[in-house]
Amino acid sequence: MSSGFSPAEIEDMQQRAAELRAAAAGGTGTKKKEREAADCTAAIEALAGSDKEIAQLLHRVVREEAPHLDPKTWYGFPSYARDGKVVVFYQPASKFGTRYGSIGFNEDAFLDDGEFWPTSYAVLAISDKFEAKLRGLVSKAAG
Repeated sequence: MSSGFSPAEIEDMQQRAAELRAAAAGGTGTKKKEREAADCTAAIEALAGSDKEIAQLLHRVVREEAPHLDPKTWYGFPSYARDGKVVVFYQPASKFGTRYGSIGFNEDAFLDDGEFWPTSYAVLAISDKFEAKLRGLVSKAAG
């Protein structure tokens, strides 16, 4: 009997469960943040092609524009959190076999703009225009 989840979704759930187990057993404070940052770096390094380039750029932009956000993984995705809550993350195209990766912002991002606003952006390639927009979004989202 099928669970209704794709193999990629099942893998994501397993990764998230592993993240939660590590968080529960992995201490607190500086050691926890160091482990989470190392996990984020490892997730980026495991990517290939444009997924890796986009994730590396996001990582650099967050470090420069919002250094108070902490790198970690979220469902195996490179992500950046404020007070433990993910603000921005990168979902690689390779993860679900899509033609583009996505940079997403969760509810703790300060992007509210009236009654509706985008929370996810499709990314095909890096350009100066893309980087400039990303810098603005990350800066605003991080507060």
